[in-house]
Amino acid sequence: MICYTVLMSNPIRVGVLRGGPNSEYEVSLATGGSVLSALRGPLADKYRAYDILIDKAGNWHIDGMPTDQYDIAHRFDVIFNALHGSYGEDGKVQQILETHGIKFTGSDSLASAVGMNKNLSKNVFKNNGLKTPVGREVPSIEINGKVGGTGEARGVEVVADELFRTFPMPAVVKPMSAGSSVGVSIVRTKAELVPALREAAKHGDSVLIEEYVPGIEATVAVIEGFRGQELYVLPVIEIRNKEEIVPATFSSKIKEELAVFAQKAHRALGLRHYSRSDFIISPRRGIYILEINSLPGLTEQSLVPKALRAVGSDTHELVDHLIGLALKN
Repeated sequence: MICYTVLMSNPIRVGVLRGGPNSEYEVSLATGGSVLSALRGPLADKYRAYDILIDKAGNWHIDGMPTDQYDIAHRFDVIFNALHGSYGEDGKVQQILETHGIKFTGSDSLASAVGMNKNLSKNVFKNNGLKTPVGREVPSIEINGKVGGTGEARGVEVVADELFRTFPMPAVVKPMSAGSSVGVSIVRTKAELVPALREAAKHGDSVLIEEYVPGIEATVAVIEGFRGQELYVLPVIEIRNKEEIVPATFSSKIKEELAVFAQKAHRALGLRHYSRSDFIISPRRGIYILEINSLPGLTEQSLVPKALRAVGSDTHELVDHLIGLALKN
């Protein structure tokens, strides 16, 4: 009772970081909104929540008032990082928080940077015995830059021609460091490859072209220290024709393998607190890991909340747990 009274009189000050100067601004607003609702609703007796918005131009605001990153160091006990995509998920904002000695949810700057870079994370997966599709990195400057003085169209045509001749089709074209399927295309012809490269190059310094592995998609989230387990695995979600099935209908053997692979990927990358790994299950070739999300979405429609509800939990239980982990760190 004494401990509860202390919490009531001295609520923990939580800054919820959302928005960001990237294409996932709206998704981050929604994730941050869910976190704020949890903190100001079921968790209101324990926490005092503040809305830290980073607008599309990179300007910081606290509860609607302009501020800067240097002002947050002494104002909050902990930051809940609800950003997605570049700047928020690639280690940049984590480095800012670390520089100021601020505790925050999610992975540290180094693990975030490696996890966000699809080529680096693929190498880590392979080095830890996880199968991942064959891929090739292409600098965006080669796609957008000049070739022989003839301009962008010639540049992308040359790159597309070389890839089409040397890389197996069909293929997946995606930005090297982006999330939420931003700029991702499946291509089968050179005519499809040209616009796909252009689109992916808009979202970063390099593009990944990856072999297309046909199969059924699955995603698995893990949470550190949840429900008394060192690395708790949420139910596998099966994705068929854009329908999300939770719990999945896979065999027990496949679900067990997916759970082990998600734990292995989280640990191999040195991620912290929670993550969500995406897989493809090929009937002939087995299970391939595609990528990992170090800051999964927490909107009502997001995959992690759906998996939480399947085990009788909800977003506010996860939010409370993640803040506890951050404060311990």
